[in-house]
Amino acid sequence: MFEVLFCSLITILPDYLFRKYRQGKTWGKEINFFTVWYELRWGITACAILSISLVTLIFYYHPSTTSATPMFRVVSIVPEVSGRVEHVYVKNHEKVTAGTPLFSMYDESQLAIIEQAKSTIKQVDSEFSSAYSQLEVAKNNVEKANSAYLRSKHDYDRKKNLSLKGQNIISDSEVEKVADTVAIHKADLSAAKSNQKSAEAYIKEVLPAKKESAIKALHQAVIDEDKHTVYAHIDGELQQFAIQPGDIVNPMFRSAGMIVPTSGDASGKEGVQAGFNQLAGNVINIGTFAEITCLSKPFTVIAMKVDRIQGVISTGQIRTAETLIDIQERAMPGTLSVRLVPLYEGGLDGVLPGTSCIANAYSYHHDLINSGTLSTTDVIYYHIVDTVGIVHAIILRMQALLLPVKVLVFSGH
Repeated sequence: MFEVLFCSLITILPDYLFRKYRQGKTWGKEINFFTVWYELRWGITACAILSISLVTLIFYYHPSTTSATPMFRVVSIVPEVSGRVEHVYVKNHEKVTAGTPLFSMYDESQLAIIEQAKSTIKQVDSEFSSAYSQLEVAKNNVEKANSAYLRSKHDYDRKKNLSLKGQNIISDSEVEKVADTVAIHKADLSAAKSNQKSAEAYIKEVLPAKKESAIKALHQAVIDEDKHTVYAHIDGELQQFAIQPGDIVNPMFRSAGMIVPTSGDASGKEGVQAGFNQLAGNVINIGTFAEITCLSKPFTVIAMKVDRIQGVISTGQIRTAETLIDIQERAMPGTLSVRLVPLYEGGLDGVLPGTSCIANAYSYHHDLINSGTLSTTDVIYYHIVDTVGIVHAIILRMQALLLPVKVLVFSGH
């Protein structure tokens, strides 16, 4: 409407003045409701052409959108294991910090596993005492077997020497009998030493491994038990947190609520996501200046700039499925998604995350004009392009003034 009024001042108004003062035609006689379309045909035609051209120029180089929102994400409060709620430590809408316990669950089976792991550790400790006793027995057996072997060996050597003197003092059969005894005692000594080594290995390798395994089992059981206490992983505000002792929480089917971040990019207080027409893809760049006005902060225009541009149009995404995608199902064109951040610190103060906003982006060709690479015609053209951006700026301010009236009076809510 503003563009039509402006264009009519330089088209329809001069045509009317010419008809009135040069041709002597006056309003109400020669020019009336039925003849105005013929009498002022040149001015009306020129106004229509100029208005369409101006609107196209403005909306192309200075795009606008009503699809702008400071989006935020929520973090679901989901335990790693299911269970029945035992204690609730916080209340709904309460602000929490990372590490704050939210609620705990009770699980008798997990407590039994912890007790069993502790019993296993105690059992291994008792096995150490028994193993040390068995090691002492094995050492004593080695000493006994060694003493018996040495005695039998000494007896064998003595009788062997006597038999070699040839005086028939000791018979060969008796020497062989003593030799067999030496062999038996030697075998007993080897067996005793083997038993000692086995006892030592059991103490040094088997039991430590069993104890370490038991400690790890206890540690894992304690970790699993800790999973029954759910903590906040980010700073934020609790929403829809309405559980109470006795409720069953399942990570697959039921969450306990959600946390709305209060800081960072996920909070919706650092930037605004806006979806512009795809035609704006050639004029919106990183650093492009913009302005927004939001419902939650009426009568205010906030200076912004483009911080990020999504490199794809979301409607073009596909996922492997059992049916082929028909392009006709996606006939509605998607938007160019950009992220706007405040030009000045604290620009979004007072703007509620999730609110509805109107955004304007403004092309700026000052550097291109001063580069000296453009012709005179191009310089004039880009000067006009930058100048007509004020029209959109005026329209945005009019929208900021009329937005509360539109919502409160004409929306029916």
